[in-house]
Amino acid sequence: MSVSYEEAKRIVEAAFAASQEMGIKIAVAVLDDRGDTVIQARMDGARWWWVDTCRAKAFATTLFGVPSGELTERLASGVGVAMLGLHPGKIAYAQGALPIMRDGRLIGAVGVGGGTSQQDEDAARAGIAAL
Repeated sequence: MSVSYEEAKRIVEAAFAASQEMGIKIAVAVLDDRGDTVIQARMDGARWWWVDTCRAKAFATTLFGVPSGELTERLASGVGVAMLGLHPGKIAYAQGALPIMRDGRLIGAVGVGGGTSQQDEDAARAGIAAL
């Protein structure tokens, strides 16, 4: 079972709340376990391109099932290069996305863009904590 739309809405709302506490404007993408978008949202005043960035971070996380910040070394690996070739323009190996797990199984990913890499990851973590 993948992350539901209702769960995804809660994730976005919690990530937005966390970003407001940090004083930043963000975009958030929640993807299902296949890497398909469940919901994407951008705060008023957030840059438009952060929508693409946060989705690409989350997509990388769904491919490998680990936080996107852990993937930079894989970029140089054969699998990392192959994924870039198979999914051109869809993957960002940058910190700011986390896997959403249920009972030890990947059910989706949340990616955030707009703050520092650590702020993005912290907002993603706050979103997941809302579940």
